[in-house]
Amino acid sequence: MVATRGRRERLRAETTAEIKQVALALMAAGGPDAITLRAIAREMGMTANAIYGYFATRDDLVTALIEDVHTALADAIEAAWNADPAGTPGGTPGRVPDDTPGGSGSGGGPRERIRGWARAFRGWALANPQGFRLVYGDPVPGYRPPEGGAAPAAAQRVCLALTAVTAAAWPWAEGLQADSAFGWSDFDAGLLDKVRPVFPELPPAGLALALRLWGRLHGLVALEVYGHLQAQTARPDALFEEELTHLLRSLGLETP
Repeated sequence: MVATRGRRERLRAETTAEIKQVALALMAAGGPDAITLRAIAREMGMTANAIYGYFATRDDLVTALIEDVHTALADAIEAAWNADPAGTPGGTPGRVPDDTPGGSGSGGGPRERIRGWARAFRGWALANPQGFRLVYGDPVPGYRPPEGGAAPAAAQRVCLALTAVTAAAWPWAEGLQADSAFGWSDFDAGLLDKVRPVFPELPPAGLALALRLWGRLHGLVALEVYGHLQAQTARPDALFEEELTHLLRSLGLETP
């Protein structure tokens, strides 16, 4: 009986994974509108009633997809942050390994760790374009996420990872943000509830900087994922690396 139950659970897990894979493939071919349970059932040779045994509604499936891909992104950038340039584990998010931008400690210093973090974000997005579009791009028409969002835990991890990047650079970047006019009242209360307990020393100007850094990195990656750079340059990787270098200079972590 135990063996039979184990086999059923394994088959169910495999079918669930296949449903998700087919959903992402349909999205790649036809956009978010193409994600329907009936279309997935047709692709898999299942009846519509059978697939409802795995996901009661299309929204349940979309929520599961978003949770999977958002969690995978959080895993990827956290792994990059917690590794030095050679890939050796080192440190925890937000902790600066030593007092030099390049660093000589096990975490590689904020400059190299930020490079690794940014490259991990871009690498994940290019390897998972449909996942990127689900989390940051095209809304699925008619989709209603559950209360609190589709993947609140993963979203918080990504948010804290981005803030950790800024906190690590803040000792060098602070002097370059003197003209920032932001106060705590300028930010969403929910964002502050996530960030301030973890980074109590980061001021409002630091949080504003985190959002600007996110805009710079996310914007260029989004252009690449959506194919807008292909007709403009044969070297999107070089473009990203140059932007990353200029970003580090703007943080006081790299000199021209």
